[in-house]
Amino acid sequence: MNNNNNFLYCAALKTKAGTKWGYINDKGEFQIQPLFEYAYDFQNNGLATVKMDGLYGCIDDTGQFVIGPRFETMIDFSEARATVVLEDGFHVIDETGQVLTKKGYNFIRMYQDGRAVFSNKDMHGKFRYGYLNKACEEVIPLQYESASDFKDGVAVVKIKEGKFALIDRYGNGVVIFNYFFVGNYGDNLLSFRCGVKEKYGYLNTRGDIVIKPRFTVATPFENGRAVVIDAANSRNKKGLIDKAGMYIIEPIYNDLTILGENRIAVGVAVDEKQPFLGSKYALANWNGQILSEFIYNYVSQYDQGIASVFDGKRAFFIDRSGNRARGLPGVEGADSVTLIGKLVRIFKGTRIAYLTRKGKLVWRQNTIIPITNRYRVLEKMYQPNIDYLVFYPKVDGLKNEKVQVQVNEKLKLLSGLKEISENKQLDYSYTGDFNVTFFQKNLLVMELYGDQYYFGAAHGMPTKMYLKINMINGRFYELMDLFQEDSDYEGQLSSIIENMIKTDPKYNYVFPGAYKKIAKDQPFYVNEDSLFIYFSPYEIGPYVAGFPTFEIPFSEIIDMIDKKGEFWVSFQ
Repeated sequence: MNNNNNFLYCAALKTKAGTKWGYINDKGEFQIQPLFEYAYDFQNNGLATVKMDGLYGCIDDTGQFVIGPRFETMIDFSEARATVVLEDGFHVIDETGQVLTKKGYNFIRMYQDGRAVFSNKDMHGKFRYGYLNKACEEVIPLQYESASDFKDGVAVVKIKEGKFALIDRYGNGVVIFNYFFVGNYGDNLLSFRCGVKEKYGYLNTRGDIVIKPRFTVATPFENGRAVVIDAANSRNKKGLIDKAGMYIIEPIYNDLTILGENRIAVGVAVDEKQPFLGSKYALANWNGQILSEFIYNYVSQYDQGIASVFDGKRAFFIDRSGNRARGLPGVEGADSVTLIGKLVRIFKGTRIAYLTRKGKLVWRQNTIIPITNRYRVLEKMYQPNIDYLVFYPKVDGLKNEKVQVQVNEKLKLLSGLKEISENKQLDYSYTGDFNVTFFQKNLLVMELYGDQYYFGAAHGMPTKMYLKINMINGRFYELMDLFQEDSDYEGQLSSIIENMIKTDPKYNYVFPGAYKKIAKDQPFYVNEDSLFIYFSPYEIGPYVAGFPTFEIPFSEIIDMIDKKGEFWVSFQ
């Protein structure tokens, strides 16, 4: 188990083969070497989820695989069970990696109270929900239109339109509710409303109305409090009520979040005309008393009397009184700080560093990526605005200094460096980053990637670009540079990909009819053995498919390749 006596901390190194993750001890020494594509914190059962060759598994604190990397997705263990994804859908495994489910499901949630919600289509093609026990038996069959997790031995399910029920762990109805909607259980209360245009109120577990409908939003109760939006308030302001429906905090805030340990973050809009741009937060106690000024961009959940905050310039810790926590460091320029084991973990964008609790640096990710004895890539950071952060590459070691300057200016441009006023309130956030993915002979391949999120949107929009750079002459290669001038590379590559979509089940997510052919300047990258063609999210598949990518071995297209061409010769 990853206890304080032998605590291991996930940490990453940038290498010429991409970013690799491993685990350091509290002295900053790698105890498990950085070999993984990604690595998560150790869980209470002594296992850590890691990604290798695109698949997930679990290692122990010696770095040995206890569960081999064979899952497309893997969610943390809960009650000695984990949800994983295989080709045929969602499954459940135990802590040895044994698959306990007999078939794949459309979805399985984490276990709560010995039950896990699962969903599949019924015989009529409609999605329905049921519950698995820890032996992965369908202890409550597929039958509900919706289903919540169990809590305190009960769960809320929708039986049909206008009919909900509170059930026990065996599917027995504790009480039936004949309402348009009934929300999740909390503190023996449930939100409800009578119709789609009606207001929300609260019921008890006998079905009695205890708080009359008057809210446009009504969240589950937690320790005697619930966050609501009052229907009388046309500006969707949030407040906090008690179990009698009385306001503890009046509905005047742009945001309100329960932080645990009887503390609340209350937020005022940074721009009242555009409340979706976010809030500045203060800390309040359980009785609604404001304990700090409205100065925080972010306040974390409380843990053992401590929360992490960010005020736009630095991250630090506060206690339950809202005062700066004694004996713990603050970090200028950091986005967040977290207590983990004996150390303090610092995040800046996607970068991790670790300090002792007295503020001494223990470890931070490298900013110099050695490629050869001559070549290296330097990491630079650009942050003109709190909502705009780019880590971008700078190449070093090219013989021709003029060429090196030209390459680096182009890298800045392609990485998204642009002038933005420090004080301008953007309506989006942007984070850009890069990886070296391949180097051979004279060819350097780098991935530039980013995520732009418009505030209030459902999700961000990722971007990805691969640069293929000749480290002798500084040329950036395009797809056409790989092939003979008279070859029909567009047509042949298009046909190969079309056949892959038709015959390989892993591409069954491609929208019917969406793929036509590749473009003349189609995005691509290479390694020593293959050409990789990729598409943007939504271009030929759903957002969740990411960047659909097709690997084509050079051996299959060697007759089209210009084997005397500059591009091919640069890495072969």
